Amino acid sequence: MTQNSQITQEPATPTIKILHRWTGAVLHEVVAESVRAAVLVLVADKKDLAGANLADANLAGANLAGANLADADLADADLAGANLAGANLAGANLAGANLA
Repeated sequence: MTQNSQITQEPATPTIKILHRWTGAVLHEVVAESVRAAVLVLVADKKDLAGANLADANLAGANLAGANLADADLADADLAGANLAGANLAGANLAGANLA
């Protein structure tokens, strides 16, 4: 008597592409479950996020200390409780962002 093999496939973790807000060029590609997770990996690795399109991103409570977010689009992003100490936000679009 033979047993049938069972093939299980884990759902693939998506690749998140962080695009430049003006050109649409891919700044970074990260295998992560969400934009939030991708940004946290990039910040931890001290990657440059200048000009990144992070509009509407949920970054609440994220540690973004020291991140280069100059000219980044953070419009309507949730930054509530995020640690932005030393982050470069020069020219960043924070319109409608939750900073509370």
